[in-house]
Amino acid sequence: MTFVIKQPKTEDEFKRYYHLRWKLLRAPWNQPEGSEIDELEDQCFHLMAVDEDEIIGVARLQFNSSDEAQIRYMAVANGHEKKGIGRALVTVIEARAKTSRHDKIILHAREPAIGFYQKLGYEIIEKSYLLFGEIQHFKMMKACTTK
Repeated sequence: MTFVIKQPKTEDEFKRYYHLRWKLLRAPWNQPEGSEIDELEDQCFHLMAVDEDEIIGVARLQFNSSDEAQIRYMAVANGHEKKGIGRALVTVIEARAKTSRHDKIILHAREPAIGFYQKLGYEIIEKSYLLFGEIQHFKMMKACTTK
């Protein structure tokens, strides 16, 4: 499998990027399309993994403060897990956080994703929120080093 990590640029790319985000992170819990978009989208760094013309992974880096960035809305399409796509998305996101001089990256991982993030050096800080009354999240953090 060959895929590329890139930023969505065109209206069509953003439409397909948001659709995959909704399909993977909101639709299984009967959330309406549009619920995957928030008021901070235009202030964030967006990434997608693309295999030929199919978007197979999405992630967003949000800038919470001058020293803290946050990974949000990260997902890999069904059937494409465990192929290095998530790792590639996080690698590019971490590089972006470093170049923007953020000291740390936080995220709120769904319980099944904790092991994935731990392999990439993230540590659990605390149990955080319960999404849709059933998806437990855990706040995780990793320091950004410029070395």
